[in-house]
Amino acid sequence: MTAVDRDEAEIEASRAPLMDHLVELRNRLLICVVAFAAGFILCFAFSGPLYLFLVKPFAAAAAFHASVGPHGHVSPLDLILGTAGLTPLPQIDGQMVNLIYTAPLEILFTKMKLAAFGAVVLAFPVLAWQLYRFVAPGLYRNERGAFLPFLLAAPLLFLLGAALVYFVMLPFVMWFSLSQQIVGEGVQAALLPKVSDYLNLVTALLLAFGLCFQLPVVMTLLGLAGLISSEVMAKGRRYAIVAVVVVAAVVTPPDPISQLMLAIPLVILYEVSIWCVRLIELRRRKADDAEALVEAA
Repeated sequence: MTAVDRDEAEIEASRAPLMDHLVELRNRLLICVVAFAAGFILCFAFSGPLYLFLVKPFAAAAAFHASVGPHGHVSPLDLILGTAGLTPLPQIDGQMVNLIYTAPLEILFTKMKLAAFGAVVLAFPVLAWQLYRFVAPGLYRNERGAFLPFLLAAPLLFLLGAALVYFVMLPFVMWFSLSQQIVGEGVQAALLPKVSDYLNLVTALLLAFGLCFQLPVVMTLLGLAGLISSEVMAKGRRYAIVAVVVVAAVVTPPDPISQLMLAIPLVILYEVSIWCVRLIELRRRKADDAEALVEAA
C-alpha cells in the first residue's frame, strides 16, 4: 500500500455523519468561548496595569520631548532603549503624559476593549489548537505535518510585528505627534489624547503590523497548495514592492517614518517568502523523484 493509499484509508476511517461533525464543532466552539471568557476576565482584572504598559512608549516620547524642547532632537536609539527600559528616561517635573476621557463610561468601555483584545491574544493557542483538531481528520498525513509549523510561526511573527510597534513605531509616532504642538503668542495647542483614541491607535497598529507580518505564512501556504511559485514571486518583486508601499501608506499614520518602518520589514519578509517557497519546491521535486524511483523499481 502506497502512502497516498494509507492517507486515503485514514481519512475514510475518520468519516462521520454530519450530526457528529456538528456536535464536535459545537464542543470545540464551547472550549474556545470558555478560553476567551477566562482571558477576558483575567485581562479586565489587570486592565489598569495593561493600559499603563501600553502608554509607556508615549511616556518615553514625552519625557525625551520635554527634556530637549519642542525644537530639539533625540537619538532614535535612545528613544527605543528608553521605551524598552534599558536606559533611564530623562527626569522632568510633573507628569509626562496626560490622557483624558470625555464620557462617563468611556474608561469602562476602553478597559473592556483592552480586555477583549488581550483575551484574543491569550486564547489564541487554544483557538488555533481547536481549529487544527477539527480539520486534521480531513487532511493527509503530510498536510497535517505541514500545518503544525504554521500554528507556531503565525503567533511568533505576530509577536515580532507587535514588538516592532511597541518598541519602535509607537515612540516615534508619539514623538512626531508631540513635535506638532503649537505654543506661542498666548496660544497653546497641546496634545491631550483621549484614552479610547490612544487605545484605538495602539490596537490598529498592532493588528496592522501583526497581520502584515503573516506574509511568509500566507505565501508559504500558497506555495504548498501549488497556487504560486518562487519564480513567479521573484519576477513580480517590483509589483510586490509597490503593493507593500501602498499597504504601508494605508495602515500607518501619515508620516514617512512610520511608512518606512512597515514597508522595509515587509520587503524583507517577501524575500524570505520567496526562499520558503523555493525550499518547498525543492522538497517536492525530491519527493517526486523518490516516488518515481520506487515506481520504476
